[in-house]
This record gives sequence, structure tokens and C-alpha cells, in this order.
Amino acid sequence: MLNNSNFFDRIRLPFRKEKELYSSLYRVLGFYPRKIDLYKQALMHKSIKKRNNKGRPLNNERLEFLGDAILDAVVGDIVFRHFEGKREGFLTNARSKLVQRETLGKLAKEMGITDMVMRDGQATSHNSYLGGNAFEALVGAIYLDRGYSACMKFMEKRILTQLINIDKVAYKEVNFKSKLLEWSQKNRINIEFRQLEQSLDEHNSPFFVYQILLEGVEGSSGKGYSKKESQQLACKETLQRLRREPQFIDAIFAAKGERTKMEEEPVSVPEEIAEPLTIAQEPVPDAPQSPAEDNDEFTLDDITATPQEKTREEIIAEAEEAAFAENG
Repeated sequence: MLNNSNFFDRIRLPFRKEKELYSSLYRVLGFYPRKIDLYKQALMHKSIKKRNNKGRPLNNERLEFLGDAILDAVVGDIVFRHFEGKREGFLTNARSKLVQRETLGKLAKEMGITDMVMRDGQATSHNSYLGGNAFEALVGAIYLDRGYSACMKFMEKRILTQLINIDKVAYKEVNFKSKLLEWSQKNRINIEFRQLEQSLDEHNSPFFVYQILLEGVEGSSGKGYSKKESQQLACKETLQRLRREPQFIDAIFAAKGERTKMEEEPVSVPEEIAEPLTIAQEPVPDAPQSPAEDNDEFTLDDITATPQEKTREEIIAEAEEAAFAENG
């Protein structure tokens, strides 16, 4: 005989889950969704490998793409009105800081969005941007469900009023050049700042264009009204490429491999002029010896900065000083 209690529990279960989703989304968004399927898809990571009736992948990647574009427009609109009279460069940097993946990831975690994402159990450890991507997808869902004005209200009233101090974020200085120098030093990558242009704009204000070269591989360029500003912008764009373009990183490390291979190749000496080396049985008293004479094993100890003598900040500061030597 069928247990009526279990039967009705199974019927109520989907409705209970749907109600829980509506409640969770209300806490996140501040309103109830009209088209719940859009928000379900926004919270669906590709790792679950779900497909729709037509056999196409069903996940949040398309909504993430749309949400990214909407966020740029909405936050750009807010920043433009909030910082009246500020120049384009400041507005661009302010918007960039507000919509960068790290900011969105922190928001997603704080708001509970990350915990709502449906994904395979292994997805979290392999995708540090999972929450931020879901945040963008939710913005895409809001746009399709309620329109641009709802996205604007969500960002203004829910995010930039309750969760983020727009002034604090906008005026926070991020030294992209230090970050790129630190990455280059850590990975022993040769970095060069190449000046491409120095000229005057339509208002006779001087401007500069610099490009980043990593192991000779061309990175991004930046235009600014000082050498420092242009190099900062070039570094910022290059860092973005390092995060988003695996082929760019591959090209850099391939070039590094070629360079180190050439540096390590021994110099061949023709046999007809080669002479046997005579090794002294005893070293001359008080004669300085290099580590290579003490041991056949090659060592970099004599050409690397020791942590006890210099801190990481000091090393970066010296590298910056050398890079900005032209500034006077």
C-alpha cells in the first residue's frame, strides 16, 4: 500500500525548493524574479554538463557575457554622474576597479551568491572566479527579466549604497607597475618599457605612449599625460592579458626558454687551438676565489639578492626607480 505521507512529501519537495530559491534570490536582489528560469541558468556552472531540449549546453556563460556588458554600461553611467568633472582616465580606472573580477568575487561571497551556484564538486578548486562570474550572469538575468533600469537600481541601491563605498574604491591607488614588476621578478622574466610616442594632443598638452615587452614579446600599450601614467596603463592592460590569454603567457615563457637555452650553451673551442689547462695544486695565499672554483656544481648564490639583506618591497622599489629613471 502506498504511503500517502511520502507521496505528498515528494510532490511538495520541488515546490519547497522553488520557494527557497525565490527567498534566496530576494535576499540577494531585493526583489522577486518574474522569470525564474533565467536566474536558475545564471546560477548554473558549466561543470554540471546540463543540456536543454535541443541538446545545447545549459549554463551561465551566455548570461555572464551579457551581464559583463551591462555592468560596464551601468557602472560607467553611475561613475560618470557621481564624479562630476573628473577626466576620462579617472572614470575609466574607477569603473575598472568596481567591475573587476576580484571585486565581484568578494561581493558574490559576501552576498551568498557563491553558495547558490550549482556546480560539480571539483569546480570550486579550479575556478577562483566562479562567484564573480555568477554575479555577472545574475545581472544578465535581471536585464532580460526586468530591463536596464532594474539593473541600475540593483547596482545603485543594493551594491553601491549598502556593500561598496564608491569613493573609497575609486580613489584607492593600485600600482599596476609594481604588480607586473613583482610577477616578472618572481618568474625571472625580462621586462622592458618601450616608448612608442611622445607628442602633443589637440590642446597642446604633452602625452606619451609606452609599450610593455616581456622577453621581447609585445604586451599592451598605454597612453597618458606623463610617462608614469602611460606605463601604469600599459602594465594594467598587460596584467589583464596575463590573466585572460593563456597563449600570451605561453609565448612569453617560450621566449624565455629560448633565451635561457642560448645563455646556457657552452662556447666551443676549436681542437687545434685548445690547450690543456694547468690547475694549481694549491691556491695562492689571500687570492679571492669564486664559488665556481670551489665546486663543479653551478650556483646562483653569488648573483641573487639574499632575503636577509633586502626585502621584497626594496627590490620592487629599486626596479621601479630604474624604470622611471628617465622621468628625472
